[in-house]
Amino acid sequence: MAIKFRPLHDRVIVRRIEEEEKTKGGIIIPDSAKEKPQEGKVVAVGPGRHEDGKVIPLGVKAGDKILFGKYSGTEIKLDGEEHLIMKEDDILGVIE
Repeated sequence: MAIKFRPLHDRVIVRRIEEEEKTKGGIIIPDSAKEKPQEGKVVAVGPGRHEDGKVIPLGVKAGDKILFGKYSGTEIKLDGEEHLIMKEDDILGVIE
């Protein structure tokens, strides 16, 4: 059974997009030398942040491909998969 999870306020859930196993020249990169990717796909978003009694919606939506900081977010496991939960402020931009 799939877990239903909705982030609160201005938080988003992101699934990292894994990098290639090889370089363009064909060299295979071992797991120990890989850095964690800084690109991800938004899985779910909260309703927005509260300001002056109003809810301001987020600038990203589920399905957006984003770029985030190297140490952004908190790692969580949902349905056996690694995800990140982070505030909208940790997102650097949307890749179009």
